[in-house]
Amino acid sequence: MAKKVIISSDSTCDLGPELTEKYDIKILPLCVEMDGKTYQDGVTITVSDLYRIYDEKKVLPKTSAVNIGEYADWFKSFTDQGYEVVHLNLGSGLSSCHQNACLAAEDIPGVYVVDSCNLSSGMGLLVLAAAERAQAGMSAAQIAEEVRALTSHVEASFVIDTLEFLYKGGRCSALAMLGANLLKLKPCIEVDNTSGKMDVSKKYRGSMEKCLEQYVQDRLEGRTDLDLGRIFITTPTPTDEMNEKVAGWIRQYADFKEILPTPAGCTIGAHCGPDTLGILFFTK
Repeated sequence: MAKKVIISSDSTCDLGPELTEKYDIKILPLCVEMDGKTYQDGVTITVSDLYRIYDEKKVLPKTSAVNIGEYADWFKSFTDQGYEVVHLNLGSGLSSCHQNACLAAEDIPGVYVVDSCNLSSGMGLLVLAAAERAQAGMSAAQIAEEVRALTSHVEASFVIDTLEFLYKGGRCSALAMLGANLLKLKPCIEVDNTSGKMDVSKKYRGSMEKCLEQYVQDRLEGRTDLDLGRIFITTPTPTDEMNEKVAGWIRQYADFKEILPTPAGCTIGAHCGPDTLGILFFTK
């Protein structure tokens, strides 16, 4: 008889409590260091807390990867109960989480570590795909194999309202930030789903709402390669009004079965800023 399977993920999958509870996904929080204190992402600090502290102190948080020992303890907490584990990590091109998880799993039978090659709800798409397979009774080894094959089908991108957080985090120059502000530019950051690294794919100009409307059109209009199962709308500062607007624009171009708003956590929030928003989905 096949062992029961646990699906687990780093907190960077940005699925939110509603989806993680619905699909019984176990979340291992990354550490967030801010203003001399260490927090657990999504447990002892939320993205709202992060922006409040930033507004007060003007200090940006640092996120740190889960270490090998922490991963080992996490995996053993499930395998000691007789479960197998499929764990999905933040992309190896962005963090040492995946490497650490692989090292931890070497001596623990029944643990399958998957490099998402992605971040945020791009990673979350893969986590839900794994959870659905686990619910259908698939073995851990087969889930890991099928989900690895899906990594190249994730399309993940975000439009950034301000370069302030990228600049403060050392990821863009003062000149680039000044130029973007003067020209009201909103860069679109896209994840390369083979390397897991991020780059600017396009620069929009104008109000954030206008830019987002054009961004949704650019991403979806006229495409025949979309997997219409589900699409995420992900932002650190969700509002019903903006989610409804973006969902309306999505419906103009593609008939997705599920349009799911999800809250971006501290990792995306810290690097990209509060009004960042992305749509994330699978291709065929």
